[in-house]
Amino acid sequence: MHNLTNRSELSRKDFQTTIDGKSTDLYILTNREGLEMAVCNYGAAILSLFTPDREGRYANIIQGHDSLEHLMHSPVEVLSTTIGRYGNRIAGGRFTLEGQEYRLAINNGPNSLHGGPTGFHRRVWDVLEADESHISMYYMSRDGEEGFPGNVEVWMTYTLTDDNALRIDYRATTDRTTLVNLTSHAFFSLSGISSPTPLVHDNIVTINADFYLPTDANSIPTGEILSVEGSPMDFRTPHEVGERIDCDFVQLIQARGYDHCYVLRKREAGELSFAARCVEPRSGRELEVWTTEPGIQFYTANWNAGMTGAHGSTFPDRSAVCFEAQHFPDTPNKPHFPSATLRPGETYRQTTIYKFSIRQS
Repeated sequence: MHNLTNRSELSRKDFQTTIDGKSTDLYILTNREGLEMAVCNYGAAILSLFTPDREGRYANIIQGHDSLEHLMHSPVEVLSTTIGRYGNRIAGGRFTLEGQEYRLAINNGPNSLHGGPTGFHRRVWDVLEADESHISMYYMSRDGEEGFPGNVEVWMTYTLTDDNALRIDYRATTDRTTLVNLTSHAFFSLSGISSPTPLVHDNIVTINADFYLPTDANSIPTGEILSVEGSPMDFRTPHEVGERIDCDFVQLIQARGYDHCYVLRKREAGELSFAARCVEPRSGRELEVWTTEPGIQFYTANWNAGMTGAHGSTFPDRSAVCFEAQHFPDTPNKPHFPSATLRPGETYRQTTIYKFSIRQS
């Protein structure tokens, strides 16, 4: 079912084509409170998400594209798309499973990033069902795709709930031992996108983590799990993004800002628990993140380079925040990290919730 009137002013015809025998289209989701999200089944991409500010004015808070052509040729290939088979980086594009070494496509310096150049963000997902408030999609990732073993079936559902949340549910199975680490790479600009989209330096962030993973010059975790105590990585209490982002701190200098995986506080593995909060003070928009995943990558869009997105909006460096719920980067090469291995007979499951509200003052 398609709602043809939408705040995003996107046109279905700009998203309709056939790629490798699969149809692409535009889908509009709404909830009873007036939230509205536009989705394309190419890359399972979020194109827009309209939420109100404290004055009741709606704006698009997602960095996205206004046509399939732009989505397919985006300067930031993963802009607000779904990521797989493996979110984040694998060092050297190599890992060993059950005694066999696998080599992946290299697309980020010496590393494999976000499933490779034709990862899930570059694939047409089959739409299983869609109604006013949710869309369910399916993708079969074939054995050997981007170098990963096994045929992996993935089911994903976006739901706009009536308590003003975007709920994402993932499920995956495999016929051969492999890696699965899925995430959403939504770029949130809580001030609303514009030309140029404001920087996020005044966004106030909280992250429910006592530890983070430091990285080397190639953005690969060193293997250490460091306390955030006494460092600019500490968001256990609320801090403005810009307060410490330009500190003389090697982790921030190497990444040109925040681009680090935080080890979320969990009472037990797999529990759905609070991960992060972000407040945009001018609009009053507040985002809360809950997830079953052990980690969350906090990224401040350090490499946007002023790219052009929907309706001529421009996205400078540091004009968005990303909270990518995931297993840790380079997990197959770090045996002490929580395993991202999926075996035949097992089912991968993840739930991540992005909940929206208004901070009145």
